[in-house]
Amino acid sequence: MGRSGLVDLEKHFAFYGANHSNPINIFIHMLFVWPIFFTSVLLLYFTPSLFNLPHFELLQFGNNLNLALNFGFLFSLIYALFYVCLDKKAGSLAALLCFICWVGGSSLAGRLGFSLAWKVVLAAQLFCWTGQFIGHGVFEKRAPAILENLSQALLMAPFFVLLEALQMFYGYEPYPGFHASVQAKIEAEIKRRQDKKQNKIS
Repeated sequence: MGRSGLVDLEKHFAFYGANHSNPINIFIHMLFVWPIFFTSVLLLYFTPSLFNLPHFELLQFGNNLNLALNFGFLFSLIYALFYVCLDKKAGSLAALLCFICWVGGSSLAGRLGFSLAWKVVLAAQLFCWTGQFIGHGVFEKRAPAILENLSQALLMAPFFVLLEALQMFYGYEPYPGFHASVQAKIEAEIKRRQDKKQNKIS
């Protein structure tokens, strides 16, 4: 049932899980990962359109909402498609969240304007990243996954915390035996790291 390569969900989840095994650190990431995604898309609203197409005009509570097919759209689309490839059910939910972030980020960016938006984004990103580094340093007591594999950590983080929440509150798993298999890989990886650390000390 598992997959290989780029869409090997067990491999991705085990890598991320081995760096996020402390419940408090996991909770901190649940709080801060999606706001980081949202504010990233918000700032990308100010990038130029990728196609020579007019902005979409949508009506939102009586105000015009401009949706441009720019890097914010491309950023959200790549994440959304990748998550659907990983798991159709949870991935579709994650893709919907990506779309909501794009629409919501575009709406807020249009209202704030660039001069204020970048300051809001900077403050939010600093706050969220600081919280996560504290989670790793104080509770996880190991370096963040982003320092070990930048692209994988950034790409998997939103989906990881969503899967954690779905499993925690609804007992969801992409297929039967998924979490048991992943947990075994996580424990094996943690043990490997501990043995490696112990060998260095001795």
